[in-house]
Amino acid sequence: MRISIKDRAALMMVSPVVLSAYARTEGWARVEPYGDHSDVYAGEGLPEIILPQTRQLGDYHSVVARLIDVFARAAEVDELTLYHDLVTADRDKVRVRVAEGDGTVDINDGASLVAGAREMLLAAACSLHNPRPLYRTGSHREANDYLRQVRLGQTEQGSFVVTLLSPAISPLVQAALIPDPESDDAPMARQVTQRLGVALDATRKATVKTTGGDVAAFSAAVPLGASANLCEALVQMVEPFATLDVSMTWARTRPTPTARQVVGFANDDVSILSEVARSFRSREPQIDVKLFGSVRQLRRDDSEDDGAVIIRAPVDGKIQSVTAVLTQPDYDRAIQAHKEKAPVIVEGDLDRFGQRWRLLNPRIVEVIYDEDTASDK
Repeated sequence: MRISIKDRAALMMVSPVVLSAYARTEGWARVEPYGDHSDVYAGEGLPEIILPQTRQLGDYHSVVARLIDVFARAAEVDELTLYHDLVTADRDKVRVRVAEGDGTVDINDGASLVAGAREMLLAAACSLHNPRPLYRTGSHREANDYLRQVRLGQTEQGSFVVTLLSPAISPLVQAALIPDPESDDAPMARQVTQRLGVALDATRKATVKTTGGDVAAFSAAVPLGASANLCEALVQMVEPFATLDVSMTWARTRPTPTARQVVGFANDDVSILSEVARSFRSREPQIDVKLFGSVRQLRRDDSEDDGAVIIRAPVDGKIQSVTAVLTQPDYDRAIQAHKEKAPVIVEGDLDRFGQRWRLLNPRIVEVIYDEDTASDK
C-alpha cells in the first residue's frame, strides 16, 4: 500500500537546506535558477526537479510533498521512510541497537540503554581537547552545553534502537555565519560524533588486543578517546543483552567520504570493560574530594612560605594518612588546628602514589572548633 504525506505542518518541517542536500547526495546537481526563489536540479537518469530556496512560498508544503514523491520513487522506498530521512538529514545520527525479536525490552534495561547512550556521547565530548583515562563530567561545561543540543529520536521497528540526533551545520551555512577562509574546522557537534566513532573503534580494538594478552592496549587507546567513562557507559548498555551495535550516520547536510560507521560489542566484553574502568579510576586522582580529619604532622622549611601536613582521615572506609602541601594562609590555619586539636575539612584532588595518599591542590575549607574554643576566638 502506498502512503502519501499530506499533513501541512509535517511538510513545513522539511527545510530547503535539507532538500538541496538530499538532492545533491542522491545524484542531482543545480542547473540554473528558476524565478527568484527556486533552482532547477537535474541528474543522469533522474527526473528534473525544482527546489525552493525558502519556506516563504505560498505552496511550499505542496512543493515538498511532490519532491518527497519523486525522491521516494527514485530511492525505491516508501514516502514515510523518505520523510524521516529528510527531517533528520541535518543531524548526525547515533543509533544504539540491540537485536530483540519483538522490538521491546525490559523497562529497566531500556532506561539503562538511554542513560548509557547519554554517558557514551558525553565521554566522547569530554575527550575532544584533553584525552584522559577518567573525566569528572560535571566540570566539562562545553561538553554539557553540547549535550543540551542533542535530541532523542524515534525508536525503530524490528529491534530496539535508541537514536541520538546531533546537529550538523551545513558547510555553506557555516561559511555564511563564520566567513573565515582560513578555517575549515567542523563545528563541535560534528567533532563529537566523529570522536565517538574513533573512540568506539579504538575501544573495540583494545578489547580484542587485551583478550590476546596486550596489557597496554587500553592505555594506548586513551589519546583516541578510550576512558573509564566510555567503558562504563558501554557496560551499562550491553550488560543485559547478548550484543549491541553503535552506528554513526553522518548528516546529509554535511556529508563525509564514509556515510556510516558501525561498531559492535558483546556481553563477553563486559568483564574486560569493567576491569579497565576500575583500573583507570584507581590510577587517576579523585577530583574535588572533601576529607574530614585531624592534622597530625606539620613540616615547613624556614626559607619557604608553603608547608606540608599529614592529615588522618577516612579514605575508602579506612583511616589513612594523607599528605598535603598547603599555601601559607592554609598552613597557618593548620598550625592552629593542630594546636587546638580541632578537626579540619580539607578539599582537593585525592591521588594515590604507590601505597601512599596525597591531596593535590589542597585547601582548608573549615576548621571545626568546639563551642568553648570558638567562643574564645
